[in-house]
Amino acid sequence: MILLSQFELFCGYFGMNTTTLRSEDFLPTRYSLLSRLQNWDDQASWKDFFDTYWRLIYAVALKSGLNDAEAQDVVQETVISVAKNIQKFKRDRTLGSFKGWLRNLTRWRIADQLRKRTNAEALPMDIAEDGSYGGDVAGIADSAEDASVWEDEWRMNLMKVALENLKRMVKEEHYQMFDLYVVKQWPADRVARTLDVSVGQVYLAKFRLGAMLKKEIRRLETSEIHIA
Repeated sequence: MILLSQFELFCGYFGMNTTTLRSEDFLPTRYSLLSRLQNWDDQASWKDFFDTYWRLIYAVALKSGLNDAEAQDVVQETVISVAKNIQKFKRDRTLGSFKGWLRNLTRWRIADQLRKRTNAEALPMDIAEDGSYGGDVAGIADSAEDASVWEDEWRMNLMKVALENLKRMVKEEHYQMFDLYVVKQWPADRVARTLDVSVGQVYLAKFRLGAMLKKEIRRLETSEIHIA
């Protein structure tokens, strides 16, 4: 389990912990989602999009009081909403940042699930070109606390995605040193004994991979949506 509060000691990023989620736990959801997006051409980009944002949407849904099945539905329906409206978002910069737009889509999909629980009349499922509801959304709660949760989860999600990307970029033994020393906070001599390497190699892995991780986080923070 990655404890971000420990990781913060090294890279100065995020100090909150979150539920550990594995990409393989969502394979059925991903395959189902991709089949529903089959009319869109760039499947590789949509897979990359899903892998980047599913944890964020899922975690916020759980913190809103939904169960696992409901949260998975929110993930699927939110990404479907993005797919239907991404071109409009790209053209119309008055819709704001992608982060804020995705947050609104997620909130509305969460509201759908909460309404289903009470068998109340659901808000219309047809959304406008900007991804918003055509009807009254005054009943969908929003607050500074909700915004803070989204911001925290957004940052933690970036960290997790960056760590996964880093792991694919480097040799396994180098990532093991970094993971044990920096992420899990083992003493350097213990890492060296466990992996049969020198303490100097452990420090070097921390320096090199730490720089790579920060660069990857910056890339994720500043990159645009690359969906055709």
